[in-house]
Amino acid sequence: MSSVAVLTQESFNEHRSGLRPEQIGGAPGAGPSAGEEEDALPTYKDAFPPLPEKAASPEGTQETANAWTSKIRPLKSSVITQVFHVPLEERKYKDLNQFGEGDQAKVCVDIMHKTGAHLELSLAKDQGLSIMVSGKLDAVMKARKEIVSRLQTQASATVAIPKEHHRFVIGKNGEKLQELELKTATKIQIPRPDDTSNQIKISGTKEGLEKAKHEILLISAEQDKRAVERVNIDKVYHPFLTGAYNKLVGEMMQETGARINVPPPSVNKTEIVITGEKEQVALAVTMIKKVYEEKKKNTTTIAVEVKKSQHKYVIGPKGNTLQEILEKTGVSVEIPPSDSSSETVILRGEPDRLGQALTEVYAKANSYTVSSVSAPSWLHRFIIGKKGQNLAKITQQMPKVHIEFTEGEDKITLEGPTKDVQMVQGQIEIIVTDLVNRMDFTEISVDPKFHRHLIGKGGVNINRIKELHKVSVRIPPDNEKSTVIRIEGDPQGVQEAKKELLELTTRMENERTKDLIIEQRFHRAIIGQKGEKIKEVRDKFPEVIINFPDPAQKSDIVQLRGPRNEVEKCAKFMQKIVAEMVENGFCLSVPIFKQFHRNIIGKGGSNIKKIREETSTKIDLPAENSNSEMIVITGKKANCEVARTRILAIQKELANITEIEVSIPSKLHNSLIGSKGRFVRSIMEECGGVHIHFPTEGSGIDKVTIRGPAEEVEKAKQQLLALAEEKQTKSHTAELRAKPEYHKFLIGKGGGNIRKVRDSTGARIIFPTADDQDQELITVVGTEEAVRDAQKELEELIKSLDNVVEDNMIVDPKHHRYFVARRGQVLRDLADEYGGVMVSFPRTGTQSDKVTLKGAKECVEAAKKRMLEIVEDLDAQVTIECVITQKFHRSIMGPKGSRIQQITRDHNVQIKFPEREDLQAPPAEAPIQENGEAEAGEVKEPVDSNAPKKCDVIVISGRKERCEAAVEALKALVPVTIEVEVPFDLHRYIIGQKGSGIRKMMDEFEVNIQVPAPEQQSDKISISGLANHLDRAKEGLLDRVKELQADQEDRALRSFKLTITVDPKYHPKIIGRKGAIITTIRTEHDVNIQFPDKNDENQDQITITGYEHKAIAARDAIQAIVDELEEMISEDITLDGRVHARIIGARGKGIRKIMDEFKVDLRFPQSGAADPNLVTVTGRPELVDEAIDHLLNLEEEFMADAVENETKMAYMRPHGGSASAMDEQRGPSKGFVVREAPWTEQAPDMSSSEDFPSFGAPVAPKASPWGPKRF
Repeated sequence: MSSVAVLTQESFNEHRSGLRPEQIGGAPGAGPSAGEEEDALPTYKDAFPPLPEKAASPEGTQETANAWTSKIRPLKSSVITQVFHVPLEERKYKDLNQFGEGDQAKVCVDIMHKTGAHLELSLAKDQGLSIMVSGKLDAVMKARKEIVSRLQTQASATVAIPKEHHRFVIGKNGEKLQELELKTATKIQIPRPDDTSNQIKISGTKEGLEKAKHEILLISAEQDKRAVERVNIDKVYHPFLTGAYNKLVGEMMQETGARINVPPPSVNKTEIVITGEKEQVALAVTMIKKVYEEKKKNTTTIAVEVKKSQHKYVIGPKGNTLQEILEKTGVSVEIPPSDSSSETVILRGEPDRLGQALTEVYAKANSYTVSSVSAPSWLHRFIIGKKGQNLAKITQQMPKVHIEFTEGEDKITLEGPTKDVQMVQGQIEIIVTDLVNRMDFTEISVDPKFHRHLIGKGGVNINRIKELHKVSVRIPPDNEKSTVIRIEGDPQGVQEAKKELLELTTRMENERTKDLIIEQRFHRAIIGQKGEKIKEVRDKFPEVIINFPDPAQKSDIVQLRGPRNEVEKCAKFMQKIVAEMVENGFCLSVPIFKQFHRNIIGKGGSNIKKIREETSTKIDLPAENSNSEMIVITGKKANCEVARTRILAIQKELANITEIEVSIPSKLHNSLIGSKGRFVRSIMEECGGVHIHFPTEGSGIDKVTIRGPAEEVEKAKQQLLALAEEKQTKSHTAELRAKPEYHKFLIGKGGGNIRKVRDSTGARIIFPTADDQDQELITVVGTEEAVRDAQKELEELIKSLDNVVEDNMIVDPKHHRYFVARRGQVLRDLADEYGGVMVSFPRTGTQSDKVTLKGAKECVEAAKKRMLEIVEDLDAQVTIECVITQKFHRSIMGPKGSRIQQITRDHNVQIKFPEREDLQAPPAEAPIQENGEAEAGEVKEPVDSNAPKKCDVIVISGRKERCEAAVEALKALVPVTIEVEVPFDLHRYIIGQKGSGIRKMMDEFEVNIQVPAPEQQSDKISISGLANHLDRAKEGLLDRVKELQADQEDRALRSFKLTITVDPKYHPKIIGRKGAIITTIRTEHDVNIQFPDKNDENQDQITITGYEHKAIAARDAIQAIVDELEEMISEDITLDGRVHARIIGARGKGIRKIMDEFKVDLRFPQSGAADPNLVTVTGRPELVDEAIDHLLNLEEEFMADAVENETKMAYMRPHGGSASAMDEQRGPSKGFVVREAPWTEQAPDMSSSEDFPSFGAPVAPKASPWGPKRF
């Protein structure tokens, strides 16, 4: 394999950075003089030494080589090229006919995509494959590995090394293994840890196998040099090996260079682990055993009795006292474990030192004393004071005294230096005497079932008693199941509070509990929105407690509790409410033809309002743009029936509507309805839109109800019975196809054509609806004979429709505009109705009255007839005016003119609205009069002040009776305005963000709502709209007001605020990682917790906002965290900064694992810290010790790798950044400058015979700066 290096600008700069400072300029510092700078430049011979001569000695050659290698670093390119050769016998793809294509070419393209390297293939004479790879170094190495594995046949081999060395081959996170595989272009398989095999399998090329084996054996050989020794030493001698404050073991490690790990006192292990080079480990083991043998031989023990309570004084904080005694006397003091009842302390050391140590032990044990003060346990909290204020005054003066209050015991324990304890004891005794003289307590027994009633909702009852009588009342929690209630405070207040609590208890004992069975579906209605309705009940019966079950329980039991008479009254009242709900909750739907809905509403909503008031029901009509015909009536059953009868009577009166019932076997209902209701829908459409109602499926009822105009109902009945008879006898179905535009013509006006076919054949013909996918399919249903005849007739009709003819008719030109107006809407309607007939009018400007019709013969005739009818209507057309104030025009038109379009369709008229009046236009100037007279021939009529404005006049054209009906319909759409009283402070909430709230209400109720401007401070809101919409809109607005008022009350309750004082150093712990802990507290208690800003004065104040009881619970949760944090200790240890990154791990994974495992907090130094090796461990004392041991073990393991990496880095070129740093120090570059170069020599002397010899004259050879000439 070969490689090619290319000189680039980067590599030249790199080459220059490799020269020694004396070669490229002076030392950094003050600028040198011109002479010094010139002397510092390298000479030409130094920078470019001459090549060796042929006769040069080996020593000379060696010197020259050294000159080149020592002064100039080898050039390196960022882009390299390597050539790989694959012999014929090792090629995977040997088909010579497919060179440059096929699988081999695909593999190469894939390798280029994956690695980013460029590959060029060529075939050698021996049919071997040569591959030239160009690219960055890492890309070339990856490509090489891919080439070997995918283009070259693979061999395999195994290498055996000790199992314990396998992890060093793998390296951290497998990095070493990946590097080996890339370097040798092989695949290396290492057995799993649970596999006993020590064989490592390697697969790849022969050359790669040898390289990989060599590298693995090198790693194993390197690890053979290291050793680990484990020595078992009795635990009692460990203190002599470590020495006081670990000084002795530290000296041993410094002297030997080995790492000695002695288990801490808290770990019951005898094994001491020594690691390092074999010689270092052997020396350390010898030293340890020497100390051990010496101490074992020279030491003796004595046992003394020391009170168990005094052991901690002998140990001292973090064991410092024991270390102090060891340092002073050389004696080890062995204290029994804290869970042991033994009081025996053993002193171990040299005999002449034991006496001094014993004196020290007794001095430390007796330096502290324990005393107690008698104080009733109920007084303890008064002695402590609010938030520990009273106790803080004492502890600040005597910080060394520990004061302990034990719950349930009538004493206070004091512990500390004797003098201090005596002073504190005196102070506490004075406080106790004072409290006993002016405080009293009493206890009363109350059944636990009454406790929560004594407390009251949200603690209202008990808080009132506490504030009124200035006492403290302790009611035991439910889990204690205690009957004792304790009252503490002023003697008189205690007696009064006792009396009141006993009275309440007596009253509750006379109470009774009653369970009401109320269906759960009514619970929500009884409670009302935000509890408004149940609040009214509770206000009416204040002594009765009403408890509803949790909705999740799906229980019907509502519990009432209170005085017997009040409970009975409340029960009757609630039963009455439920009975009314049951009675008023009846609901029925009435189908009413859509065209009669406005008649049922009446002018300005008068009819529907009257029915609602007289029947005491709620009547809901579908929206105008809805296709539903159902009117829903809600109320008492009898009232709903009355309202239904009155609504049906209005419809019957208007359209002679009747209702009949037909008996059809229930088993035929599904087949009569048809797929997606096709059959029954076709009957309803044919019979003028009658309503046919089938009973619920599975009910077994045979009665089918038909409602509609009398003759249409009879017709629908006959068709339904005929269809049922067909279904019972023998039903046959056939299908045929026709263009969708022919369907309307086949059906005919009012279904006339299709009725003829049905009457003549007895078959039923069903056309597709707009929702059907196949728009050409026509279905024929009936007996086989009837279907055949109908199919034949329809096919003849369809065939005739395909026969296109052309005809003409005469239409007066004055009517042409009507047909072609609105982009030819009338002509489009004609084409839809009459089989797609095409109608052509003469061009505008020509006075022709000839109109051409083209299409199927029957369609043309029918269209011609219809056009004559339209012309007749146009001739009979009149124009009337309807005066409506212009400001109402937009409302009458409706959204996108929908309302006016509906009136136009319903009454078949044309409606024209006037142009809007320009309010900003100046008034027209009056004509100038001359001689007091108007212009000749001009007679000025007097202006009628009562005449309507032009902009208010709406013009309606059509037949007279239709125009009059349209006028009534327009006047019914004129909006009405009412005012509603709404408190001014709620206006902005009703408007909503960017007007969203008020827009929603206007869209929902189809009205316009006008809120007064803020400066008016008005409580009136105006609602404008159709009369039938105003009631609903007013009701909706008032409901919104109630909702907003309830929200205001709730906001007031939620705004309770309290603060808690917490040392700022605990704030991060309370917040937690990414705010996890504080978020949990906020969510759990539904509160807002605010920490102080950086600039706040009170950095220790945390503010909690929310409901009072929830804020208190959140405060308690935070205090619990603080109490736990205060029990923790922090300890600093020194860890080599080089291993910090490895301990922390990728994205902090390693450090998180340690913190989770040992339940501690680790703080590593920031960049630029005074001591970069200092690591702080925080947590419980025993866990901190274990974590420190673990960290020191990790340091030892990682340091070995760090030293190895540093050794490797010493042989690698400096990072590119160092070169640039050197350039900066050198200042601006002057280029590469040398002294005594050939081009700096003086010009040759032309008069010199040496430089310019004569021809034939002998000349002495002249030395050349380029070296001796070669010929």
